Amino acid sequence: MMERADSVQKLYTRMRLWEFPDQFVIEPTDGSSGSSLAVSRVDGSMKLIDEVPECSSLRVPKIFTIFGVVGMLRLLAGSYLLVITERECVGSYLGHPIFKVSRLKVFPCDNSLKTTPAEQKKIEMEFSGLLNVAEKTSGLFFSYETNLTLSAQRLNDLGDESRLLPLWRQAEPRFLWNNYILEVLIDNKLEPYLLPVVQGSFYHFQAAIGIDIIDVTLIARRCTRRNGTRMWRRGADPDGYVANFVETEQIMQFNGYTASFVQVRGSIPLPWQQIVDLTYKPKFELLKPEEAPRVLERHFLDLRKKYGAVLAVDLVNKHGGEGRLCEKFGSTMQHVASNDVRYLHFDFHHVCGHIHFDRLSILYDQISDFLERNGYLLLNEKGEKMKEQLGVVRTNCIDCLDRTNVTQSMIGRNMLEYQLRRLGVFGAEETISSHPNLDESFKILWANHGDDISTQYSGTPALKGDFVRFGHRTVQGVIQDGCNALLRYYYNNFCDGTKQDAIDLLQGHYIVSVSRDTASTSQKGGLEAIASFPLAFGLVLTGFLFATMSLRQVQYDFRHFFFSLMWAGISVGIAAFVRANGRVFCNRPRLHNPR
Repeated sequence: MMERADSVQKLYTRMRLWEFPDQFVIEPTDGSSGSSLAVSRVDGSMKLIDEVPECSSLRVPKIFTIFGVVGMLRLLAGSYLLVITERECVGSYLGHPIFKVSRLKVFPCDNSLKTTPAEQKKIEMEFSGLLNVAEKTSGLFFSYETNLTLSAQRLNDLGDESRLLPLWRQAEPRFLWNNYILEVLIDNKLEPYLLPVVQGSFYHFQAAIGIDIIDVTLIARRCTRRNGTRMWRRGADPDGYVANFVETEQIMQFNGYTASFVQVRGSIPLPWQQIVDLTYKPKFELLKPEEAPRVLERHFLDLRKKYGAVLAVDLVNKHGGEGRLCEKFGSTMQHVASNDVRYLHFDFHHVCGHIHFDRLSILYDQISDFLERNGYLLLNEKGEKMKEQLGVVRTNCIDCLDRTNVTQSMIGRNMLEYQLRRLGVFGAEETISSHPNLDESFKILWANHGDDISTQYSGTPALKGDFVRFGHRTVQGVIQDGCNALLRYYYNNFCDGTKQDAIDLLQGHYIVSVSRDTASTSQKGGLEAIASFPLAFGLVLTGFLFATMSLRQVQYDFRHFFFSLMWAGISVGIAAFVRANGRVFCNRPRLHNPR
């Protein structure tokens, strides 16, 4: 059904990269008869050549084995080539092998820096430093043979003409992680080098049910439209694209049959933010309330166009800081609610607390009619469509990580049971829990999936993951949640600003400009230019150290008591100043600087 025509030029699966003083040469070594690609180290220009240049006996070039060209990023003076140097086969998607990027490497084409003005050179070094962060990007997947950006249903719906197109032309742009950095290769018409990459997760397992073998795959596709880190990307932009939007597809294959079920998650689709300021839980801020109805309407119009009917399940608290967002979301949804768009609020923490997640069955009872009505994709042995998915459940909490993953895994479990009954593998009352091996594999599948999505957005694995992994809360899980919560605080306050800049640069959300970037470096001043949390923290500790030392000397000379008060006062004063200006002392993005 989804085979690609032989006439489509295949992607190179293995290459050799030669590092010459003036150019990089990429030579296919997978048995293909195609031309090699030469990339100038002066200006990043590309051309196809018939053979690799002869090596100088004085300087033997370094040689790297690579498995794909991810793209090229142009900065102020130089260009930077991103390639895959290590990969791992993680399974197959509808019969095609899927690979995970184990290691990315950046090769700079920046020889022109030698003649670049000093100021411009300094800025170039700052930007290129962000690519060191980009090399550590997690959760990147690709296939040389199939379109990983499309769900099984959308792949099945592709027309014959679309299937003849190269993979990058078929790809869904919002899930194409390297969409922006592929542009240079596209402009140069380098078809066999154009490798589409997706960010998300990919896991699968096989399980025996009696004499039957079922194959279950779970794929996540992260949207690049409003991609970013937990605290620096919240809510929706003016076009209705939301932060942490992820499409999750659960595929079950059995005896030639293929069943696919898609869910989505995404931040509350209103303009809001939660800027870090050194407090553990920064306050939520609604931005431009008058634009909220238009932004929300755009978001749901887009979802309806892509998925059909939509059921929005909102898991946030009804009271406290989250309550204002919940109330605004609910009231604004009244303007777009229809037969095809429904809103349901379920206060996860109020109903389930921190341990009674089995009470999610209350939520399932409320949404089961929608799931049964809108169904899932089912293909028979011939690849013919017997059934299709007509709508999607959109789940959100505040981060769309922890509560959302527990809820989505519950929905996925129920849908898999529904599919297995439909195919006659399960009896009417049979469940996944009655098959220990299947049950354990399914829990691990969803727990790993949740950890990957959480790590990409927040820097740590998901909280409440022990329930998804084991079916109940554990003491070790609660302790792990505490450690991960503290780690999130650290990353969000002191690391994620730089990471956000790297994401914006790679995704093309920030385009480098000589005039703007040289001007912006000279404008930074005031407290922001000198604010340093490590320095302030060190001064506070030093002050308290001197205060303690002076206090010990009071018994010999009472004047030390006043010295002790003075040092303690200085420490408290610095701490209060840092607290009052918390936002300035955090690691902030510099490319899209929030207020």
